[in-house]
Amino acid sequence: MRRWDGVFLRALAAAATALLAACQASAPVRPQATAPNAALHFDLADSWGGDLQCRPERKRCLLAAVEHEESRLALIELTGRQARRLDAQPLAYHPDSAAWLADDLLAAAVEASASLDIFRVVEGRLVRVHQVALGFSPRDVVRVSAADGSYQLLATPYSGDWVAWVDWRADGSTPDRVQRTTWCRTPWHPVHVDKLPGEAAGGHVVACLDGKKVVAVSDANPRAAPHTLAEFDAVARQARPSPSGRWLYVALETGERNARIDLRTGELQWIAGTRKGSAAAAALGDNLVLWGEDMRLRLQRLDDAGQVLESRVLPTSGFSTDVLLRDIDGDGEVDAVVLNSTGKRSDVIYGPLWDRAAPLH
Repeated sequence: MRRWDGVFLRALAAAATALLAACQASAPVRPQATAPNAALHFDLADSWGGDLQCRPERKRCLLAAVEHEESRLALIELTGRQARRLDAQPLAYHPDSAAWLADDLLAAAVEASASLDIFRVVEGRLVRVHQVALGFSPRDVVRVSAADGSYQLLATPYSGDWVAWVDWRADGSTPDRVQRTTWCRTPWHPVHVDKLPGEAAGGHVVACLDGKKVVAVSDANPRAAPHTLAEFDAVARQARPSPSGRWLYVALETGERNARIDLRTGELQWIAGTRKGSAAAAALGDNLVLWGEDMRLRLQRLDDAGQVLESRVLPTSGFSTDVLLRDIDGDGEVDAVVLNSTGKRSDVIYGPLWDRAAPLH
C-alpha cells in the first residue's frame, strides 16, 4: 500500500508541475517597470553660459551654449530624457554666453572678437549671419525685445564697466546701433525683473563682481544711470528673481552667506551659506532656492525671514556656473539644466528637484 501511495503521489506532482508550466507559458509576459533616469549627463565642455527654448507640447528643448575653452557654440537637442548634439561652430577665443533671439536666431557673446556673433538655425545647423562690434569684450548677452524682425539686446562685459544696448535688424535694412554706457565694476548676468523697489515698472538688474553690489535700471528710463539695490562685502556673482517676482536672490562667491532682496520694499535678508560661496542662483519658489557650487547644487528651504529651515544637495559634473529651470521632459515638473564652467560635461537634473535631493547636515 505504501508503494502505491508513493507512485500515485509522484504522478500527481508531475501532473501539477506540467500544468503550472503550461499556465506560465500561456500567460502574457509583462515588462518590468523601470524608473526614468533622475539625471542626464551630456558632453558640453567648460560651458560658461547658454540659453534654452522649449516646446512643452513636443517635450523638446533646444540648448544653445558656449564651450569656453574650445571656442565653440553648440546646439543641443533635449528630447524627453535624451540629449543629442545637432551642431557646433567655431568662434573666436573665449566665448562666454549665448541667448535665443527667436525660434531660429541666437547670439553668442565672444571675448576675443569683442562682438556678438549671430547665427540662424537652418535644418538643425548653425549658420553665421552677422557680427555686431561692441568695442569691449562681452561676458553676457540677453534679448530685451523683439518685434517684426527688429531686436534689442543688452551686452555686459567680461571686465570693466561698459555695457551696450544693441539695436539690430535681421534683414540688414538699417545699420547696427550700439549705445554704450557705464554701470558698475564688472556687471555680470543681467536679468529682467517685473518689479523694482520704488518703481512703477520693472527693469534689468545685474550683479557687479568687482563692485560687490547689485544695481538696476528701470524700464521707464533704461539709459539712465543705474541705482544700487544692495552692497556687499563679498563678490556678487549672480542675481536671479523668484518665480513670483517678489525676491531677488544673490549668489555671493565669498563670505559664507548669500542674500535676497525684497523687490517690493528693498529689504535685504542674509542667508546662511558655505565657506566656498556660491556661483549661481535659481529660485524654485519664494522660499525655495538652489545655489550652483563646485560639483553640486545646494537647495535651501527658508522661512519668511530668510532663515534656513532645511538644506539638501544634488551632485553635478563640475563647477556649476549657471542653472536654467524649465520642464525639459514635459512631465509637469521643473527640471534643472546645469552648465558647468569646468569639466567635460553638463547636466540635466529632472524634477521634482527637492524630492530627489539628499539631506545635507
